Amino acid sequence: MNITYACPTCHEGVRAEFDSKTCELSCPHCNGQIAVKSDAINENRIKRCLACPSTDLYVRKDFPQRIGVALVGIGIIGSSIAWYHTNLTWTFGILFATALADVLLYTLVGDALMCYRCDAQYRGVEEMDTHGQFDLETHEKHRQMAARIKSTPSA
Repeated sequence: MNITYACPTCHEGVRAEFDSKTCELSCPHCNGQIAVKSDAINENRIKRCLACPSTDLYVRKDFPQRIGVALVGIGIIGSSIAWYHTNLTWTFGILFATALADVLLYTLVGDALMCYRCDAQYRGVEEMDTHGQFDLETHEKHRQMAARIKSTPSA
């Protein structure tokens, strides 16, 4: 199992392996330590985020977004060129081929567990589906909380 998160001290991206016995995460950039709560991991199931105090996690496809956007761009540009040359067969062939490639990627790619609060990503975790899919209301709650914290003047 591994986690990818932004270090709360230096804000650098960190990827770390962990298991049920892990009691802290270390940042290789600033040597900062994050204590992992004892109830965060139960066997191979994540109960709460290891990088922040949140218990709100969700499952999403671990789909490479850049590849998805590139496929859409190729489909649009390629089919537009074929359309310009009035080749209807190639126009729809390119659109269907890029859509098929996108669907194949989507079905072959695994899932990742995400934290609403700090955007930490977990891979190789069992029983991800117990957390549920993305919920806009929960996301908005955490987004507004972060905005309030950011706008509050420091003491």
